Amino acid sequence: MARVKRAVHSHKHRRAVLEQAQGYYGNKSRSFRAANEQVMHSLQYAYRDRRARKGEFRRLWIQRINAATREHGVSYSRFIAGLRLAEVDVDRKVLADLAVADPTAFGGLVKLAVAATEANGGTPAADTDGSSEQR
Repeated sequence: MARVKRAVHSHKHRRAVLEQAQGYYGNKSRSFRAANEQVMHSLQYAYRDRRARKGEFRRLWIQRINAATREHGVSYSRFIAGLRLAEVDVDRKVLADLAVADPTAFGGLVKLAVAATEANGGTPAADTDGSSEQR
C-alpha cells in the first residue's frame, strides 16, 4: 500500500479552525491549540443556546399574553384554561401576536374563554367528561 502523508489535511483543519476563531481575544485567535479549544466551546454554547432561545421566546409570549389578558380583567392561567374548555387550539406565539397586532380580535378570544369558563361552572380546572387528558 502507498504511504499516507497527513500534512495537507492537518493544515487545512488548522486553517479552518483559525478562520472560525477570527475576532476572538488574544491568543485564542492566533494559537491553534487555544483557538481549537475556544471554537469547540463556542460551538457547544451555540448548540445549547439555540434550544434555550425557544424557551426564552415562550416566556416572552406568556408575558405579552398575560399583560393583554389582565387589561380585560382575566389572569393568564384562567384565559388559557378557558381556551382549552372552548376547544380553541391556538399556540402562544399566535396569541402574543394577536395581543400586540389586533387587540380587538384578542378581546374576542378573551370573551370566548371567559364564556367557556362560566359555562363550565366557573371552574376552569374541572374536566367536563371526567378524563384527565394532557395536552
